[in-house]
Amino acid sequence: MNKVSVWVKICGLTTEEGVEAAIEAGADALGFVFAPSKRKVTAQRAAELARSVPAHIMRVAVMQHPSKALLDEVWEVFHPDVLQTDYEDIAGLAIAEAWTVMPVLRAGHELPATLPRRVLFEGPVSGTGQTADWQLAAALAQKNELVLAGGLTPDNVHAAIATVRPFGVDVSSGVERAPGIKDAGKVRDFVRAARA
Repeated sequence: MNKVSVWVKICGLTTEEGVEAAIEAGADALGFVFAPSKRKVTAQRAAELARSVPAHIMRVAVMQHPSKALLDEVWEVFHPDVLQTDYEDIAGLAIAEAWTVMPVLRAGHELPATLPRRVLFEGPVSGTGQTADWQLAAALAQKNELVLAGGLTPDNVHAAIATVRPFGVDVSSGVERAPGIKDAGKVRDFVRAARA
């Protein structure tokens, strides 16, 4: 059987140590939160944290219902590779053509009839450790490049991948020792388990 490498994003990074742990563990993407959260950073802080991130690792700006002013500031100061925001936000935003957009779908919300190729499927509220609906995620993963988020940890990510068969996985609170403070060992264990 061919081994497929799962795309892994470590989200909610707030410290140099967390960024370093994610890079060393082999993450494909790093998420910096600009939405209301204990993990929220400024555009300037995200730019500082991402300064040492190798070019092959995506830098993701994580937002929810952002204003045009915030969007412009993050683009000008941080220069992310990807914008992640709720699906319903996208139609009302003036998004630079250079941005790749990864829309967020949430468990418990009505799903749109047509979806872009890659989407992130999340629990009802981001960053709370609530597990998403894996059965619904599995159905979506058959048609889309689905990134599974919500309640993932080093202990359950292997089972989640086996059930959902996603393109990728996204973790935040599941690899922390305190909100916004990543645990290097948990980050390493998560990436290893996701790719086992």
